[in-house]
Amino acid sequence: MTGTDVAPPSADRRQWWALVVLALPTFMAAMDITALFLALPHISADLHTSSTQELWITDIYGFLIAGFLVTMGTLGDRVGRRKVLLVGATAFGILSVVAAYSTSPEMLIVVRALLGVAGATIMPSTLAFIMTMFQNPKQMGTAIGVWATSMLAGIAVGPAIGGLLLGAFWWGSVFLIAVPVMLALLIAGPKLLPDIKNPMAGKLDPLSVVLSLLTILPVIYGLKETVSHGWSAVPVLVFVLGLAFGVTFTLRQRRLEHPLLDLSLFGIRTVSGGLVLGLMFAMIQGGMGLLTTQFLQIVGGWSALETALWLLIPAGVMVIGIQLTTPISQKVRPGVVLMTGLVIASAGMFLLTQVEVVGGTALLVIATTVVYLGGSPIGVLVNQVVMGAAPPERMGSAASLQSTGGELGVALGIATVGTIATGFYTNALTLPDNVPADAASAAQESIAGAAAVAGNQTPEVAQAVLTAAQEAFTTALNSTAAICGFAFLALAVLAYTTIHRVAAPTPPPAAPPAGEAGKTADEDALHT
Repeated sequence: MTGTDVAPPSADRRQWWALVVLALPTFMAAMDITALFLALPHISADLHTSSTQELWITDIYGFLIAGFLVTMGTLGDRVGRRKVLLVGATAFGILSVVAAYSTSPEMLIVVRALLGVAGATIMPSTLAFIMTMFQNPKQMGTAIGVWATSMLAGIAVGPAIGGLLLGAFWWGSVFLIAVPVMLALLIAGPKLLPDIKNPMAGKLDPLSVVLSLLTILPVIYGLKETVSHGWSAVPVLVFVLGLAFGVTFTLRQRRLEHPLLDLSLFGIRTVSGGLVLGLMFAMIQGGMGLLTTQFLQIVGGWSALETALWLLIPAGVMVIGIQLTTPISQKVRPGVVLMTGLVIASAGMFLLTQVEVVGGTALLVIATTVVYLGGSPIGVLVNQVVMGAAPPERMGSAASLQSTGGELGVALGIATVGTIATGFYTNALTLPDNVPADAASAAQESIAGAAAVAGNQTPEVAQAVLTAAQEAFTTALNSTAAICGFAFLALAVLAYTTIHRVAAPTPPPAAPPAGEAGKTADEDALHT
């Protein structure tokens, strides 16, 4: 038997326990993106936030994770993955405590931004550890599936966990839940995780990180301000400036030997199709997730705990759907599975267009469950399709784009879908003449603002403000869901045209022997 015939070593119990240790912080980092959905009304009432501040409180975390994912991956290659992961987990735990006791919107926004930077150390490190510890192809596929499930489950059940905590504690508890998870990582990590480095790591490019953030943040700010307050010179100028930085970022990536994002991968049809599917579904899921939680609380009148229990239904169905994806995709081509799922998800969105102010909870939960069921194959299959279609020497870059797209998609969805809904809400809101000007202004900002100011008015005025805001928000939910329904149908067409010929996915290839000359797929994967 030659050296090439030797089977890759199988993982032992130590590696599987290490996977559990890695899955928990991955779940937590993903959950932190959506866990604030139910806490927003409480934060708004306590810290007196504006709609723009609410946007940044929810969004800045995801933007900073996406902006620093690749940079933290490269830093881990150079100084050691375990060291970067443990330092990041320490910072995440400390910052979570600070966030829980924030005393102003500005303070919470800054701390959430720093949490995003700390969270960026978790995602790339966990995947790099998995590809190092699980060299058997079948076991590696299983481990990556567990990792992807933990990330998707974190995003899906984040609102439910947040609601369960809010049912018993104050809004800061949604941050404190991260502390014991990070503490467990700090205790078990040094014993279970190998200290891996990559001597062939690419160079850090801080300018690319800055340019990516200077693209995303101004574009979102300009879009949000224009929709909320109408056309004015400053938001438009900021928006255009962000686009200019985006062009500069793209040109720089094409010139760099080790780009922050390997945009040339978009030239591979299947890779580009998979990445767009993952990004767009994350956007729609993130944006509509925020709207549905607000509807249940402020329009439906459910408490945070009751809302959490309602949301456990679609979240549970999504987790079950994820587990069923692998056996189904072994018999049916992934493109067909994805296309069918997206059509089902679009049907759920069109059901949401029928939700009404009175008695709309049951239909909203049913519709959301249909959306989550249809979207459940996307996280697992897109990851496998993208990794399988990328050239072996660029697998790491493909995985990096996939991770970045998922995190960025949720943040962009909260911003863009939320902004679209805000536009519909503002246009549909008609307040009685006896509402004071300051209360009317706050109600125009968001439904959370309307609920907050209603408590300071006379019973008659409070009821008028709440009724008008609930009707306007329901109209916004219906209209935004219709747009998302058509978007899902367009994505189904995209899946058919770019992925339908791809064969059933196989687990990623095993890592080549240590010391092999050249930049191997395993080494490149460490950049994720």
